[in-house]
Amino acid sequence: MTDEDLAADLAIRAGALLVDLRASSGLSGGALGAAGDARANDAILAALGTARPDDAVLSEESTDSAARLSARRVWIIDPLDGTREYRAGRNDWAVHVALSIDGEATLGAVALPARDIVLRSDQTRPLTGEAARLRIATSRSRPAPVAAFAAERLGGTLVHIGSAGAKTAAVIMGEADAYLHSGAQSEWDNCAPVAVAQAAGLHCSRLDGAALRYNRADVVVPDILICHPARARQIIALASEYRASHDDEPDTRR
Repeated sequence: MTDEDLAADLAIRAGALLVDLRASSGLSGGALGAAGDARANDAILAALGTARPDDAVLSEESTDSAARLSARRVWIIDPLDGTREYRAGRNDWAVHVALSIDGEATLGAVALPARDIVLRSDQTRPLTGEAARLRIATSRSRPAPVAAFAAERLGGTLVHIGSAGAKTAAVIMGEADAYLHSGAQSEWDNCAPVAVAQAAGLHCSRLDGAALRYNRADVVVPDILICHPARARQIIALASEYRASHDDEPDTRR
């Protein structure tokens, strides 16, 4: 099995497990979310241990190890991205499986199990054009102020979506035109989405245009931009303008 096939297979199998758990376990609320996180993580790690025993792993639901820092190949996993949405019965949650090689988001898969969709970095679709009124994906529960600022300046509108994977998928599939986020995420929140978005031809960077890097000692990713390449410079300039006027306002959104 190729790395790309493995990433997709892991995401699909974990997604099916999560769909079944939500439908048949009788669990709800925090108990459902905790069980989903743990069981999906266990399933992915067990399969990776068999298929790629020499590779390192960074997962949201596992104890981190500094040993990964010396590894070239590191699987970066979010077994359930959007736990809040998952336990609420929504469909805007995802499973992320990515492989980082030498710090790059090299390949990955993002599954949207409740929609029976899996996006792969090796199976891309043509991007659609932007809507007449730019649609900017942002958090459903904690929208990023910089996204609202950009939408206002560009005459656009906000599209409120749950998980980072679901927001990125919306841009790839033409349901939104850009995703920008300020406030800390972690590498597992965006490595697989970035791998898939880059392969689809989208621009992916920090909000200041800096490259995204993975498998670092500090796994926090302070901000992110995913958009059509022709739009990137404009949004980066707006983000800079926003920061210059809001430097004294901490942003802790995730």
